[in-house]
Amino acid sequence: MNKHVLALVVNRLFITIITLLIVSFTVFFATEMLPGDVAQILLGQSATPEAVAGLRTAMHLDDPAILRFLRWLGGLAMGDLGKSYANNMAIADLIGVRLANTMKLAAVTALFSIPIALTLGITAAIMRGTVYDRIVTTVTIAVISVPEFMVATSAVLIFAVYLKWLPALAFANEVHSFGELLRVFAMPVITLSFVISAQMIRMTRAAVIETLDTPYVEMALLKGASRSRMVLRHALPNALGPIVNAVALSVSYLLGGVIIVETIFNYPGIAKLMVDAVATRDLPLIQTCAMIFCLGYLVLITIADIIAIVANPRLR
Repeated sequence: MNKHVLALVVNRLFITIITLLIVSFTVFFATEMLPGDVAQILLGQSATPEAVAGLRTAMHLDDPAILRFLRWLGGLAMGDLGKSYANNMAIADLIGVRLANTMKLAAVTALFSIPIALTLGITAAIMRGTVYDRIVTTVTIAVISVPEFMVATSAVLIFAVYLKWLPALAFANEVHSFGELLRVFAMPVITLSFVISAQMIRMTRAAVIETLDTPYVEMALLKGASRSRMVLRHALPNALGPIVNAVALSVSYLLGGVIIVETIFNYPGIAKLMVDAVATRDLPLIQTCAMIFCLGYLVLITIADIIAIVANPRLR
């Protein structure tokens, strides 16, 4: 790795750290603006003003917001996620199993959708202008136009209510065999794959077409290179950066898309935990879940950018 590439990678990592600090500031103060008094909600409407004031003091809610932010940020940096307001449990214990369930759902979705999306995107670019390309493009645009909550609701009505093939609710702890894995994850995976696959197909197709239109690929054709060799040896390696970015952007969408999917299917993941925390105004839990989503997004995008920098032949 030459000095120029190394400098770009270090600069990208620095930007990621700065972005994460800005995101943490935004997440903390956005959750602080949620309506309602935490102490009042925890004690109930029948609590006396003295009891509410005493709880606020005990929970340090009367401290300046910037002081509470710095204390929270320092705890995150040290690995201390704090305690839940609702049940006084350590947040790390609450999100442990839930995060594993969400990662499991994301992994199954990625393993199912990425190969299909890349294959369709690359073949559509190679066969540009054909009936196959037009069909793939039309179906992709149609899928993008449908929101995931509609896909999820339609899947429940068709496969769970009318056909009775699949369960309407997904319970990750019931998976003991491959058949149960298919039954539990079928509808959530289908719902998430619809959206991320469509985006991935479009971005992959555009990246490969842009590479195929470059002069060096045309020169390879003029020199007698076969179409398969041109694509595999010349086009795809140079389109690796945009393709990796397309995959990273699509997979990072899982971190946000699972909020709707886990809620509809009552899937016990971290997104469902975050939605429940909003209902009880459990600020530390909301903030931790939001930071996990943001951190996952930033890590994926940063890895994709670094791969794009390292894989760029002009920089090398």
